[in-house]
Amino acid sequence: MNSDTFNTDTVPTANLPSDSLQHDSLHTGSTVPEPLILDAKALGLKIETGKVLPVNLGDTFDVSVTVSWSIQGSSLLLLPASTASGKGLNQVAVHQELGRTVKEGKEFSENKIIYTVVASDTGNLNIPALRLTIPTQQGPMELRSEAIPVRVNAPSNMLPLIAALVAFVLIAIFAFLRIRRRAKNRAATIAVRSAEELKLYEEFKVLKQRVNTADSREWLLALEKVCKSWAMSRFGEDDLDALASAEKLEGWAPLLEEFTHARYGGGERDAFMNRETWKIASRLMQMTEDE
Repeated sequence: MNSDTFNTDTVPTANLPSDSLQHDSLHTGSTVPEPLILDAKALGLKIETGKVLPVNLGDTFDVSVTVSWSIQGSSLLLLPASTASGKGLNQVAVHQELGRTVKEGKEFSENKIIYTVVASDTGNLNIPALRLTIPTQQGPMELRSEAIPVRVNAPSNMLPLIAALVAFVLIAIFAFLRIRRRAKNRAATIAVRSAEELKLYEEFKVLKQRVNTADSREWLLALEKVCKSWAMSRFGEDDLDALASAEKLEGWAPLLEEFTHARYGGGERDAFMNRETWKIASRLMQMTEDE
């Protein structure tokens, strides 16, 4: 904490009795004399006030006034004669701390008065001049400080930030779970599709093995059934004619004509013709013979 030195009005030291630094507890009088303003430097007193760092509205902070002197064997009674309350600043407590230090072989006594203040307003505020009274036989004498500047800031509202952070975390968790669920569903779909495709290819290979022995019409209708199953797995529907009209089955026209002929015409065909038809279907469905 940095320090500022009190400014005092000068009083000749000849006016101060030799025992003016000692408290006379027996002094009585019906009239309270006007306090004299002391020259701290002439009396060998060093007075420092602590600077206050910026605080927030509602904060409680301390302001200290330290009086030190090097007069051997002397005691000094200091009494706060004013409060640290001001516009937007309210004093809530005050206490003193006494101590001794040694600097450069000299013993110094210290009397620190600590004011506890609450900030009740914002802006560039000031603690008014603090007055300290020294009781003497000749009457009270006074030390006085300058005003102490205090910067009070409005507290930052963290609630919107916290709410936004919580929302972001929840959205991130929801997105992660959704992506994870989709990945699982996709993996399950791929596994099912792989099993279906494997089964479909096994049926397709059986047709190749029967190309020489099966009835041509039945064989073509069985091949059409395999092609419809393949279309269902690829496009979600098995109407081959509709898919061809939608230009989703490019190059399928000859094969579809054979299926139509088998349904409505029939008749015997040579085995090599069925074998060529199987090869066309293999190429269109991308089912190679070595799968």
